Amino acid sequence: MNRSFFIAWIVIFVLWMAGSFVVHHVLLHEQYAKFPNLFRPEAQAQQNFWLMVLAHVFMAGAFTWIYMRGAEAKPWLGQGLRYGVAVAFLTIVPSYTIHYVVQPLTADVVCGQIAFDGVLLLVLGAAVALLTRGHTRA
Repeated sequence: MNRSFFIAWIVIFVLWMAGSFVVHHVLLHEQYAKFPNLFRPEAQAQQNFWLMVLAHVFMAGAFTWIYMRGAEAKPWLGQGLRYGVAVAFLTIVPSYTIHYVVQPLTADVVCGQIAFDGVLLLVLGAAVALLTRGHTRA
């Protein structure tokens, strides 16, 4: 772990927090409001916000670390986008699909979650690749 790893971790954390805010609080907030018994009231959610921050710290660190462990001497943008797709297929696509099966969410909400978070992961993949370009595995 070097300086570029920690810089990338911090930048990815900030981008992921901001992107998640846009996706879930701006783009999907009205749709989530249709399920008042499924989500915590806003005041309760705010009390637990520190856990959201902590989760994003862990996710950003792991996202950056895994990328840097597998980075190859290939063009950074394509590699970052492929990484974002792989992480989306490993995380958000199955997670939101499972949520659809077990929670009373509508298909449009789940499709929005997958699409918007998928785009976010593409942006994050490109960002981590840009921030760490030149650091390939030995």
